[in-house]
Order: sequence, then structure tokens, then C-alpha cells
Amino acid sequence: MTIYNINLGIGWASSGVEYAQVYRAALLRNLNEKIKFVFLDFINSENIQTYTENIGFKDDEIIWLYQYFTDIKIAPTSYTIADVCRTLNITQPKTLQSGKVKTIYLEGDHTFLRCFLKDEAQNIVDRVEYVVNQKVIRKDFYSYTKICSEYYAPHNGAKLYMRQFYNEDGSVAYREHIDKEESMFEIRGNKFYSKQEFVAYFMQCLNLTAQDIVILDRGKGVAQSIIQNSGAAKLGVVVHAEHFSENNTTDDVILWNNYYEYQFMNHDKVDFFITATERQKQKLAAQFKKYLNAEPQIYTIPVGSLKTLKQATHRKPHSLITASRLAKEKHLDWLVLAVVKAKQTIQDLTFDIYGEGSQRQMLNQLIVKHGATDYIKLKGHVHLEDVYAQYDAFISGSTSEGFGLTLMEAVGSGLGMIGLDVEYGNTTFIHHLKNGVRIDYHEESSDIVIDQLSKAIITLFTEQMDYANHSYEIAQAFLSEVTEQKWFNLIKEVRHD
Repeated sequence: MTIYNINLGIGWASSGVEYAQVYRAALLRNLNEKIKFVFLDFINSENIQTYTENIGFKDDEIIWLYQYFTDIKIAPTSYTIADVCRTLNITQPKTLQSGKVKTIYLEGDHTFLRCFLKDEAQNIVDRVEYVVNQKVIRKDFYSYTKICSEYYAPHNGAKLYMRQFYNEDGSVAYREHIDKEESMFEIRGNKFYSKQEFVAYFMQCLNLTAQDIVILDRGKGVAQSIIQNSGAAKLGVVVHAEHFSENNTTDDVILWNNYYEYQFMNHDKVDFFITATERQKQKLAAQFKKYLNAEPQIYTIPVGSLKTLKQATHRKPHSLITASRLAKEKHLDWLVLAVVKAKQTIQDLTFDIYGEGSQRQMLNQLIVKHGATDYIKLKGHVHLEDVYAQYDAFISGSTSEGFGLTLMEAVGSGLGMIGLDVEYGNTTFIHHLKNGVRIDYHEESSDIVIDQLSKAIITLFTEQMDYANHSYEIAQAFLSEVTEQKWFNLIKEVRHD
């Protein structure tokens, strides 16, 4: 009687999907459900446990596809430089460290090990690269023991051709042969000629029963393998984002989001769908009926919840916060430029940006360019549960939010809210001129949107509006006990069926 939650990857800059899973984990633990969170991507930057622990999962809740067929457990990295040297019979290593990389020289400067440390102050190793004549020929990955090795052909650059996965005693558990984007897996006397076949075999090995539940959070590239091999288990699909393209939908044809298209077209094999808002549920249900003549079971369960409402002891006047991945689709550059413009009217305005991502350097350059370093700050990745209530208002530049966990967390701390009038999170958490300002948006030019955002900041901070109390009223519906009851009802109903 296990609930399997299936995802693809995880990293430091996790998306709303991973945070939604963490919220779900807490609620399902309270319901005493046995839970597993399954990750299907190969993760080679760090030990997967570092990422899962950091975001809030427990080690025994994690299944990593690539480790599942070994006897190595999900555990923190503890393998050391000394362990590496002992394994290779290196007695007096010549080393050089730069940050989190320690190099061990074996034969002059032509052959060396490049050791990537978990922390530069400790000699704990996540992975080791073997370099000969400036070419990588092998990489080893560690937790408390060696997890796997990658082998590279050193011709015309390092070409990955095989991964070998180990058991605790060092024996080979299985191999993955790689040719560019294609893989063939050799395991337990079987050969699987694609990642899809490998995932299908994994699903079969779970030996799912009618009391198990499989929840598919991300299925791009593997949805077919999962749906066709869920056996007797109840299968659910969570819709985390906008599920269709409005601009490419007519009265006769709908263009589904390609992340969900296979699941929607095979709705007869799915026991239930979950949307995060009632508004999206109603729209999806109407579209199923109109375009597919189907009426699948759809539940509305928020992808996040609030343990309590956070009351402020002191809010910094005219302070704005936003929190998200620093990604292009979040339009954080709009927010920076809007704050720069609004600063001309609200002279003590400040803006803190929380999160990490690919646009950090661009945003920093933009802040410097406009001489805004004293009032706009990039704060990095921080656990924000007790941070929101220090601010006056939250601002978002996103043009689409399936739910918006940070929006929920902000109203739970009584913040005023600013965002575009877009589905679905903004319409749920921003009630225009009650707890904030929702800006009309129809894909206007950036300059127009920036101007509207700037005016919204001024409106929020200059017009009389009891936004704190109204935000708290909105947040009541997202308290953990309310969401927990919704999960209890869903589990009871689908297992009864």
C-alpha cells in the first residue's frame, strides 16, 4: 500500500513540481501513508541525496531509477580523498586544490585525478574524473561507496560510451551502453534497447497491487512506459502548469501542452487527474467533454499548503519580495526595471529577489547598469517560511502559473500582491484592489508591461487597501489541515473504487 510519486530530475534550482512534492510528502506522512518519490533522470552533478535532503525529502522515501537495481542505499556522501587514494594505492599524493576541486597528480602533469568535493572545507568526494593527456577517460560517482563509473572514448573530445553501476561490494549490478542520445541497458540477463524500455521494466519490478497508487508528476518521454505498466495500481496525473495553448485552440481542435498530451489522449487508462485550482479543474473538465467526449475524474488539491498563517512583528516599509527560479519565463528583468521606475516616486522602495538560476548574471548586470545595487538585491536560495512576513508586498512577473507556491506562501504571511492577470495562481491569490493589484495582460510589449508593473507598485503603496487582512482570508483555504483532508478523501475514494 504505497503511493509512488514519479518525477524526472531534481537539482539546486528546483521547480514548483519538486516543491509541490515536498508539500505532498508532509501531508501524506501525517496520514501515515507509505510514500516513495521516484526520479528517472540520470543525475551526475552531485549525489542525488544532497538535492533530495536539501529540499525536504527523507532518504528512505527516495527511489532513483539508476540506483534501484543495485543494493546501494540513498545516503549522504561520505567517501573521502583518503578512500580514493587507498583504492588506487596512492601513498604520497601530490595535490592542488582550487575551491571545491582537488587535483591529485599521478604522472607528472599529464595524468591526474580531478576530485569534485561536496564542500571545499572537507575532503568528501562526490565524483572523480580521470584525465590523461588533457582528456577525460573516466568518471566515478560516490555516496558512501562508489555508485557508478562513466567511460569515455578520448577521440575527438570525450565521448561517453558506457556507464557501469555497482553494488556495495564493488560487483557490477548492470551496464548502460550509450551512443549519443540512445542507450541500451544490460541487467539481470535482460537487454533493454531504450530508456523507455528500461523504465517499463522498472515499473514491472515494483509489483504494483490494487492498493498502490501511482502519481505521475512529470512524464515527458516516459509517460507511455508508466501508464502501460502501472498494473493493478490506481494511476493519477497531476497537472502542474497551463494544460493547453489558447492561441492554437479553436472550436474544433485543442492543442494540449505536450507535457500532458499523451496522458490526456489516454485518459481512459488514468484513474484520476489533479489540478491545483478549481478554476483549472472546471476548464479542463469542459475541454475533456467538448474535445474528447470524456468525463474523467478530476480532483482539485492545492500543490502546497500552509502550516500556519505567519503574523508580522515588523514589516519593512515599502519593501518588495519575489521568489522563483531565476529563469527567463519568470520575467524578473521586468520586475527590476519596474522597481527602478517606481523608485522615482517611492523613494524608500526596496526589492529583494530570492532564488537561483541561469539568469542570475544577467539580472546582476541589469541592477548594476541602473545603479540600483543599494535597493535591489539578489538574495540567493533561502528557506523563506519565516522571511515573507518581513516584507510589505510580493511581486511576480510570470505570464503563467499553474498554482504559484510562492504566491500562496506570500498571502499566508499577509503580503500585498502584484502580478499579471493570468491563469491560474494569480487569479487565485491576487484579488484586484482587495489584497493587491492584478494587471491586465495580453502579451503587450515589455515596455508597456514594465510601466504597468511600476504603476501597480505605486498604487499598492499609496492607495488605502487592507491587503494584509484580505490576504490572510484567502490563505485560510490553503491551511494544511484543509489540504490534508482533500488527500485523505482522494485516497479513500480511489482505493475503494
